[in-house]
Amino acid sequence: MILARQARASLARIHAMFVKELIQLRRDRVTLAMIVGIPLIQLLLFGFAINADPKHLATALLVQDDGPLARSFVAALRATDYFDIITAAADEKDAEGLILSNRVQFVIEIPPDFGRRVIRGEKPPLLIVADATDPTATGGAVSAVTAAASSALDRELTGPLARLAPAPAPFEVRVHRRYNPAGETRRNIVPGLIGTILTMTMLIYTALSVTREIERGTMEALLAMPVRPTEIMLGKIAPYVAVGGVQMGIILLVATTLFGVPIVGSLLVLGPLTLLFITANLSVGYTFSTIAINQLQAIQMTFFFFLPNMLLSGFFFPFRGMPLWAQYFGEALPLTHYLRIVRSVMLKGSSFGELAADSLALGVFTIVAMAVAVMRFRQTLD
Repeated sequence: MILARQARASLARIHAMFVKELIQLRRDRVTLAMIVGIPLIQLLLFGFAINADPKHLATALLVQDDGPLARSFVAALRATDYFDIITAAADEKDAEGLILSNRVQFVIEIPPDFGRRVIRGEKPPLLIVADATDPTATGGAVSAVTAAASSALDRELTGPLARLAPAPAPFEVRVHRRYNPAGETRRNIVPGLIGTILTMTMLIYTALSVTREIERGTMEALLAMPVRPTEIMLGKIAPYVAVGGVQMGIILLVATTLFGVPIVGSLLVLGPLTLLFITANLSVGYTFSTIAINQLQAIQMTFFFFLPNMLLSGFFFPFRGMPLWAQYFGEALPLTHYLRIVRSVMLKGSSFGELAADSLALGVFTIVAMAVAVMRFRQTLD
């Protein structure tokens, strides 16, 4: 009997603790959002947005032959699911600029007198220039070019030209995988790690800044000082900008010495844009610190922001392989633009001018994030 009563009492206490935890969980809206939001985000992103075989890739044409065979090839190329021909390059220099600025993934060049040389049996080349900084985004598309060319010419090579139709093909497909000719994954992943590591560390550092002051009881003394909210924010962010710069230096050193990833471009381009990216993430983390009521909530918020950055920025999966709605969402994230910047500078040697669009997007995001952080801090004062 005594053991039975003790067992019932123990179960009653366990039930009471169970109810207490449920009540606390219900009151913690951030944790509830994480419980529902994280599985939902993962399911939607992995189910709909992730695609390892991207299609509808931005492509430029450099056509130097307007004959029927060339036109037939262009028509067959447009009919594939892999290429979206968005522009025509005026010359090779223009085509180079399109790739350096990340406007296109491919440049397909049809040489002069292509049709005549096919008829003469000279096997003229079709040149495919691929931006191979992300090797997983180019494999299927390169194969599609050969298939499109073969099917197009098979329709044209009839009658007297039928002798050219059998194998081998009366043309040669030459693929130039620029910036990563061997298709090494580390050349894509290692530069991207700079952005992902900085995102994670910068968010955590500043997300804890204000909540730490509140939990330690030092916020009252800080608010009593004649310091404006903007000055507090900049004062808290500035040290971590320097910390982020040190982290970037360490990662670059390891990337070049241990992994053999080159730095083709200038550090005078990469450095300032990295500091801008660091400031953007610090501003987001500071905003989280003004919303959270404790350090646990601040960490939860940073993870909630970090997960979409990882999955929608093009770090793990090709950005252009995602559906349009996911790409629009990804364009609003700072890591998306920084990954393009760091890969372009390190592997392509891009300049400020060629990275103007992504630099502007980072700048706008930073300004908006700082404005929200200051407004939230004022609300906290009230």
